[in-house]
Amino acid sequence: METTTVDLAVVGAGPCGLAAAIAAQRVGLSAVVFDRGCLVNGIAGYPTYMTFFSTAERIAIGGVPFIVATEKPTRRDALAYYRGVADVYGLDVRQYETVQTMRQVRVDPRPGQSEPERAARWLLRSEKRSGVVRETAAHAVVIATGYFGRPNRLGVPGESLPHVRHGYIEGHAAWREPVVIVGGANSAVDAALDMYRAGAQVTMVHAAEGLDANVKPWVRPEIEARLREGAIMARFGSRVVAIEPETVVIEGPAGSERLPATQVYTMTGYLPETGLLEQIGVPIDTQSGIPAHDPITMATPLPGVYLAGVIASGNQANRIFIENGRDHGDAIVAHLLRHSLR
Repeated sequence: METTTVDLAVVGAGPCGLAAAIAAQRVGLSAVVFDRGCLVNGIAGYPTYMTFFSTAERIAIGGVPFIVATEKPTRRDALAYYRGVADVYGLDVRQYETVQTMRQVRVDPRPGQSEPERAARWLLRSEKRSGVVRETAAHAVVIATGYFGRPNRLGVPGESLPHVRHGYIEGHAAWREPVVIVGGANSAVDAALDMYRAGAQVTMVHAAEGLDANVKPWVRPEIEARLREGAIMARFGSRVVAIEPETVVIEGPAGSERLPATQVYTMTGYLPETGLLEQIGVPIDTQSGIPAHDPITMATPLPGVYLAGVIASGNQANRIFIENGRDHGDAIVAHLLRHSLR
């Protein structure tokens, strides 16, 4: 079996994971980045025509300028930018390679000596799409698996039907189709407007009494106008109780109702992907979902294991974004240089 030894292994090739690898390389450490999907896979899964909340300079990484012609970058701008940054730094990004297991490696120094500099402390076993298994020995590991690992399920009959999707890309395939969107936050609003523009018959179903308060301010006027005129329908204060091949059954203020739907999008958010952390025994708070870590250094209680990006925010994804998670890599490497690497 092929085995590679590096100073730092990063699990997750999102912007914060890439920033951690860049921080390591800048001080002469070797780094490898794994992702079960493509480079910045979370952004690749955003709606095709999405515009970022942040300005370009606030989501730039590695000191590489992010220049766009408009006030805010689009999904397409971001994908091109992060590809370019990875090329500029020559990052070793192992796309479509899932880290399956991770275990601690025992280091036995010789009598009278301390642990060797940069000694491997963790062994990661990963699998490529082809089925090839590889091992990577690393002195330190950064878990940067983002926030798109485990969808929040409705837990209703029919949720696994083929016309039900958790996530949304673009609306062309919904032309003239009756569509139900479950949710009332930004992702649901973006999907509703995009599918409306593509000619779909859209109904939003949301448990709250109205749209979420954090809907982007430049988008809110349009969605509210479409709702007022009935171009997009809504059932607020309602919940889905079943999904059928061509209908969605809801319970709301008016009682039970069956909505026509040949496409259903459950835009109900995600839970952080903490599988590796659970596997190696990093404590995770049962209420907040936040893995144990020092918010200054991003170090977990396990030696050489760190968090980067939104994974550190637990169940509240809106606490950490690219713009405040991109600095985690610098904090991690500074801690490594002070307390681990000699």
